Amino acid sequence: MSHAFDILGDPIRRRILELLRERECTSGDVVEIIQQEFGISQSAVSQHLKVLRDGGFASVRHEGTRRIYIMESGPLQEVDTWLAQFRSTWLPRMDALATEVARGKRERRRS
Repeated sequence: MSHAFDILGDPIRRRILELLRERECTSGDVVEIIQQEFGISQSAVSQHLKVLRDGGFASVRHEGTRRIYIMESGPLQEVDTWLAQFRSTWLPRMDALATEVARGKRERRRS
């Protein structure tokens, strides 16, 4: 599990997963977007893609000379299952926060 958090701890890899969640992407598409957003080299983006592949978070298929990246949900489901044991801790607090926010909005409307 800690390996998954090491992989997900990097903002660039999280952004790549966001892109792959939306749609399958060619390596060129990923490189172009990540270079624009983070200003890193093509080889650095390729290294992040490799980490995601090696960790099982992404897979690749070849179409001619193109490499198409796909997000794999299995590792994310494992993280979600592990986090489930902690949800009972934070969900009541989030509900209480939502109640306080709603109360504050009502009070502002009244004044």
